[in-house]
Amino acid sequence: MKTIDSIPTGKISRATRLVRTGVKVGINQLKYYGDTLVDPQNAKEKLNQNNASDIYEGLKNLKGSALKVAQMLSMEKNILPKAYVEQFSLAQFSVPPLSAPLVRKTFYKYFGKHPEDLFDTFNSQSIAAASIGQVHQATKDGKELAIKIQYPGVADSISSDLAIVKPVAIKMFNIKGKDSDKYFEEVEQKLLEETDYTLEVKQSQQMVLDCKHIEHLIFPNYYPNLSNQRIITMDWMQGDHLSEFTKVNTDTKLADRLGQALWDFYMYQMHELKRVHADPHPGNFLVTTKGELVAIDFGCIKVVPDAFYIPYFELAIPENINNPEMFTQKLYELEILTPRDTPEEIAFFSTLFHEMLSLFTQPMHKETFDFSDETFFSKVADLSEKYSKDTQLRKMNGNRGSKHFLYINRTFFGLYNLMNDLGAKVLVNNYKTLKSNIV
Repeated sequence: MKTIDSIPTGKISRATRLVRTGVKVGINQLKYYGDTLVDPQNAKEKLNQNNASDIYEGLKNLKGSALKVAQMLSMEKNILPKAYVEQFSLAQFSVPPLSAPLVRKTFYKYFGKHPEDLFDTFNSQSIAAASIGQVHQATKDGKELAIKIQYPGVADSISSDLAIVKPVAIKMFNIKGKDSDKYFEEVEQKLLEETDYTLEVKQSQQMVLDCKHIEHLIFPNYYPNLSNQRIITMDWMQGDHLSEFTKVNTDTKLADRLGQALWDFYMYQMHELKRVHADPHPGNFLVTTKGELVAIDFGCIKVVPDAFYIPYFELAIPENINNPEMFTQKLYELEILTPRDTPEEIAFFSTLFHEMLSLFTQPMHKETFDFSDETFFSKVADLSEKYSKDTQLRKMNGNRGSKHFLYINRTFFGLYNLMNDLGAKVLVNNYKTLKSNIV
């Protein structure tokens, strides 16, 4: 893959790149109008493919928060058109890496030494490159190590990138009103945390300590003395990315075992730690030759406050969903309904969320759940499509819900998709048996 020698870091230069991408999207729209006359059946799919390709091409050399947003959207398989999911998913671990000279320059800036001065061996060619950083292999004192290097300027460009992306997001998700700022502030805060590699090392070490007892789940060790705010050193973990494993696996028992480990990991975090790894995409999990699940990359950790956790999971109970008084009360607690709503808005969003929650919480309603059940995922896709075409919804204020929904829903969407890829059948409440094992 071709490497890059520099990344635009200035607000103007990054905005210029994004504007060029916007022009390409505009041209694609004009082509679409012509295609609807010549080939109406395939015109929309062609538009999506062209837009997805041009947007990804425009973002991948910028790196940073704009590409991270694309990565986040790629997890929404049942919301975005397939063309966008396929292109944006490349942001998980397949983007142009930094050149060797730029890697050496970055090392010297933050360590005052070049990589060959710190490690016994260092591979200057990256093994994987994603939205915020890339990974290199190294050795020291007989240990195989993974070195994650953050792209230059990423942390400094978060605010300006989001300012550029914000108008597009507002239009895409039909957000209105001043309260929309709370969502963008939440995203900005989490992205700033993700670029603080010193914080990530601390979070990673804490997650290892808290979850190391979960069966069939393993973690790398982290080395603070060889890490800093822009570089992380950890054990090199052998294994296939989860997405690669699921493409070839035919062992249903192994899929169930891995799925149980993944499910227990997330349920334990959510319900016992109230602190969750909110970035569950395939690039953050490996499968070893021994059939163990490896969890890596804990830059995005979402703390779940009780004021959100309690009503959120009370609405995972069918009796509460189907109790009109209780249901309405919880919608207000979660800021889905507000005192400013009109009777029409109250009726519309109560119906919408009743339908959504009745479906999305089904895995919580049973002792076991089979994530290979395509009927469930087809219903999710059908519901998403239904509301994406709802003309009444477009007229409503899409500014709904607590800011905490952003990363908690992202976590569950990502988890469900990973479980579906595995085709795993799991014991839903198995995480409750893990509580007594806290070390």
